[in-house]
Amino acid sequence: MADDKKRSKSVEPAPTTEETFARILVKNLDYVEQWEAASHKGEDIEGVHQMRVGLRRLRSALSVFRRAIPREISAAIGEEMRWAASALGPARDLDVFLTEGLAAVEGKAPGMEAGTAKLRAIAESQREEAYKAVREMIDSDRYKTFKAEVRRWAAEKGWRTAELPPECAKMLDGDINRFAAKVLTKQVNRTLADGLHIAQMPAEELHQLRIDCKKVRYATEFFTPLFNAKAMGEFVLRLKDLQGLLGTLNDVTVTHGLMVRLLEGVDDRDTIQFSGVLIGWRVRQYEEIKGQLGVRWQSFAQAIHPWV
Repeated sequence: MADDKKRSKSVEPAPTTEETFARILVKNLDYVEQWEAASHKGEDIEGVHQMRVGLRRLRSALSVFRRAIPREISAAIGEEMRWAASALGPARDLDVFLTEGLAAVEGKAPGMEAGTAKLRAIAESQREEAYKAVREMIDSDRYKTFKAEVRRWAAEKGWRTAELPPECAKMLDGDINRFAAKVLTKQVNRTLADGLHIAQMPAEELHQLRIDCKKVRYATEFFTPLFNAKAMGEFVLRLKDLQGLLGTLNDVTVTHGLMVRLLEGVDDRDTIQFSGVLIGWRVRQYEEIKGQLGVRWQSFAQAIHPWV
């Protein structure tokens, strides 16, 4: 488990939008670096998970502040954030599969012990390869250059060297509270509109809603110190409850694609039979979880917005 300091999400805001943005960049890059050693060793699955969270939060910061720093200015650095996060993806998928997907079924399929053991061995072997890729990324010159560039960009306000539109420069110099309130209102309203018919939404639309919720979550955490702490905490709690269900649904949904990769070239009868049982188990789990979405959605939809 991570300690409280490592899990700290909020950044004390500066008076201006620009200074707050710079602080968020540095804070979250620090967070990513705190988990590099654990990711490199591969002994604690929180390492890769939290590095990935930190990188996603960095990408989310570019999105949250896009009204002030247009996409064309942040595109290059955003692509490096995406590259680093994607390098961690296969290892994270296999960590989740082994500790949650496969583990939930082990011992519950009588007569399929051999298939269980063989599938686990295949997954663990592929996990080792995935972690080799993680170590190569962390040790690469490209990754080191990327981190140095983020720090330089934040310290020197590198976005100012580009052709920044006058209205964007004015926004960067403006009050962070006003900027934050507008961003949060826009993101939450869009998410509420997208999830209006959540009970009938197919998997691909639920996946997009999950992404919307993540963006709201990150933006809310960025700006929590600006507003009433108790009210913001209640809002985040309701959002986390919803996001947790959507995250589990997504994990279940990706099982099929992951199984295709794991079973490529495998013709062992025990392994294939158990794999079918596992997919069936995950389908049942998907339907059970989906049935809880309505209540969680209503709780989130009725939450007070402290920034209004």
